Amino acid sequence: MFYTCGPNEAMVVSGFGRSPPLMIAGGRVFVIPCIQQIQRITLNTLTLNVKSDKVYTRHGVPISVTGIAQVKIQGQNKDMLATACQMFMGKSEAEIATIALETLEGHQRAIIAHLTVEEIYQDRKKFSEQVFKVASSDLVNMGIGVVSYTLKDVHDDQDYLHSLGKARTAQVQKDARIGEAQYKRDAVIREAHAMQEKVSAQYKNEIEMAKAQRDFELKKAVYDMEVNTKKAESEMAYQLQVAKTKQRIEEEKMQIQVVERSQQIMLQEQEITRKEKELEAKVKKPADAERYRLEKLAEAQRLQMIMEAEAEAESIRMRGEAEAFAVEAKGRAEAEQMVKKAEAFKQYEEGAMVDMLLEKLPLMAEEISRPLCMAQKITMISSGGSEVGASKLAGEILDIMTRLPAAVEQLTGVSISQVVAKAKARAH
Repeated sequence: MFYTCGPNEAMVVSGFGRSPPLMIAGGRVFVIPCIQQIQRITLNTLTLNVKSDKVYTRHGVPISVTGIAQVKIQGQNKDMLATACQMFMGKSEAEIATIALETLEGHQRAIIAHLTVEEIYQDRKKFSEQVFKVASSDLVNMGIGVVSYTLKDVHDDQDYLHSLGKARTAQVQKDARIGEAQYKRDAVIREAHAMQEKVSAQYKNEIEMAKAQRDFELKKAVYDMEVNTKKAESEMAYQLQVAKTKQRIEEEKMQIQVVERSQQIMLQEQEITRKEKELEAKVKKPADAERYRLEKLAEAQRLQMIMEAEAEAESIRMRGEAEAFAVEAKGRAEAEQMVKKAEAFKQYEEGAMVDMLLEKLPLMAEEISRPLCMAQKITMISSGGSEVGASKLAGEILDIMTRLPAAVEQLTGVSISQVVAKAKARAH
């Protein structure tokens, strides 16, 4: 079975399996019925009114002292809790309070007997500390801790304390009268000193006033001179500043004119730029467009000519192949013919060669005149001393033909005129 207790109570479980007994301050514990036993002890704080009536002090004066003490069983300290359980288990709070009260009262009486009334009455804190210290050391052995102790009241039936008060009162009154007389005496002395100091201070004050007046006049004269000097300097500085200001104004005017001129130049430059852009938009751009168009047309024409040239080249190639075949066939025929001619040349020698050259002269004349036949237009300029027109052209061609025999002779070593001359000689 479970048992619980609050923080102001402690439980002690004894019996089977609990040796030594289990002590729990504020908590719960499981107890086996019949074979285990549970007991409780209070941990509440106990307030004790410790009264000691008619206790004789060290000087034999009977007084009555009342103190207030707060005590409790210390549940957090296991040793003190075990001691308290041994001494107070089964006792009520009243019984525990009575035991603690008697212990405190005995210690309070013992301390009163060792002190005088004046010591107890005038230094209550010291008395409370002594009672607390002595009682604590004794109650700790019972498992009880003294939380606090305060001296509440001290009185007697012999008017001892009242007599002490009267003596003190008389002493205070006497000190007050002496103090008052001394104060009055000191007041008269201080008044005389004050009057003397007043007169001295008045004379000193008048002297200081005269000195101050003198210093004032001197300083005023110096200040006036400085002020006048400053005024003159200020007037001169003002005139100088006016001149500088006028000069600065003139400079600013010149600067403004320079800025205005710069603005005008800038406006003119902007106008020139605008006109250039307008000219570019109205003239250059259309010209560029026209140029671009002409370039594109020229490019197209170029491509067309290239394509036509490629087509013409292809046509020429094919035609050339056909002609090559024809030339090859013709060449084979001419080769056979040349073989036969060669055989004939062997018989006729130089005459045959001349015959062959004479056969080729018309072809050579045709090739020489071919460039002239390809010309579409010929402009001829005469200096007035020679022929012009077709006769001139024909004459130039014939002139070229007359040079052929010499060229043939240089190339082949055969002189046409000599061969013809030899042929005539053989004929005759």
